[in-house]
Amino acid sequence: MLACRQILDVRVSFMVESGFEQDLVRALLRDQHPDLADLELRAVVGGWDNQLWRLGTELAVRLPRTERAPALSRVEQEWLPVLTGHLPLPTPTPVRVGEPSALFGHTWTITRWVEGDPADHSPITRTDAADTLAGFLKALHRPAPAQAPANPVRGIPLAGMREGFTSALTVLADDTSADAARETWEKAVAAPAWHAAPRWLHGDLHPANVVVRDGTLAGVIDFGELCAGDPATDLSAAWILLPAGTAGRFFETYGDADDATIARARGWAVLRALHLISIGRNGRLGLPGGKPTWEPAGRAALERALTVN
Repeated sequence: MLACRQILDVRVSFMVESGFEQDLVRALLRDQHPDLADLELRAVVGGWDNQLWRLGTELAVRLPRTERAPALSRVEQEWLPVLTGHLPLPTPTPVRVGEPSALFGHTWTITRWVEGDPADHSPITRTDAADTLAGFLKALHRPAPAQAPANPVRGIPLAGMREGFTSALTVLADDTSADAARETWEKAVAAPAWHAAPRWLHGDLHPANVVVRDGTLAGVIDFGELCAGDPATDLSAAWILLPAGTAGRFFETYGDADDATIARARGWAVLRALHLISIGRNGRLGLPGGKPTWEPAGRAALERALTVN
């Protein structure tokens, strides 16, 4: 019996920051995917919802560590393989699925490894990344089928996020940018809503969910929030991810965003930037600590979103 089995009780496993031990991952591989069990395995930095191990040179193992993570994993397992064939950047496409078992009571995933550094550690610096990101989103933002997942806080009309914005804005208490953030938000809410067919969305494009090599965008990861809705949610990445002054180039390359969509995208960018600042300082409910690299990333994104270009 593995010593780390104690973390598998659902009442405690999701609250343990470092409880997923390598021996458990190796045991899971031997139990369900024995042909991969002898590959080199090493822990790497994961996100909020999953602990990550690199498996060999081309694969990764992701185990959920928050209450919502198994449901996010199921979304990726079902839908990401459907989409990746026409996406022009590497993604962590699931190649094997781990099912709940006596060893670990939740689904887990073996994915393709995406090489690069997360953008909250290594920001995008090259201006041609605007073309790369626009091309990726243009390929992703196809009309979604009726059975595509919905998301209560992604791809929806911004008016439904008023309470969330008011709460998020408190992070700018006594900050001179608070009034500009509120003004930009109100313009976004007032813009005409999206009325076309829902499009596929990544849903969570921020610096920790993309990877960078040689100063440019090299991959997109963490598709757990994949959903259908208003593409303005994703188009906020023009300010969240790209260097200052490149949003115009991004929208020119993307080519399918009217003034209302751009206004909504800027509003989403302000909201997402505020969330980055808040999580950078305080962490997220259910997990201890903050993300020190997220606050400066959020500050830079907010400055870009509030600068008209």
